[in-house]
Amino acid sequence: MNSALLLAMASFALVASITPGPVNSLALASGVQHGFRRSLGFVTGATVGFTALLLLAGIGMAEAVARLPLLDMIMRVAGTGFLFYLAYRLWRADGGLQQDRIGAPPGLWAGASLQWLNPKAWIAAVAGMGAYGLRDGVASVLVFAALYFVICYGSVALWAYAGARLSRALARRMRGFNRAMAMLLALGAIAMLAGY
Repeated sequence: MNSALLLAMASFALVASITPGPVNSLALASGVQHGFRRSLGFVTGATVGFTALLLLAGIGMAEAVARLPLLDMIMRVAGTGFLFYLAYRLWRADGGLQQDRIGAPPGLWAGASLQWLNPKAWIAAVAGMGAYGLRDGVASVLVFAALYFVICYGSVALWAYAGARLSRALARRMRGFNRAMAMLLALGAIAMLAGY
């Protein structure tokens, strides 16, 4: 595999992983509320969830979605419901930063399932594998997935870290921040349902 292809894979992975979306919004909110270390379960779950999705796209899931258009609508509705649930939890948060008042941070399962219910993740997985991962058979699928794992982990972790750094500045405005993040998640859910 040549270096130009690896650079193209890495560039695609970085752009798709670091741009704002539901996963990164929740990583940011978790970093603010729970700190960086307590948010790493979510970061890990989101990365593992996406990498599994990427591998499935590389070995045939894209064809299943193409053959069963209803699967796209089912994922969109399920993803919308999950985002609304997360938005509701953020909206109801009281804004305190003391660890005993915050509750548990979103964990591994929340990160993984959010990726599987996120059409942006599906589009990135299918498009990425279509463009870069199928060039040399299974070997390129595995290389692309491994490269994407590292870049995705770093990108989502960066959002959580940024949230942790913002927590001091937001201490007095935490309730408003939670509600703003809840509204962003809800808007993302509406856009997901609408097919954007």
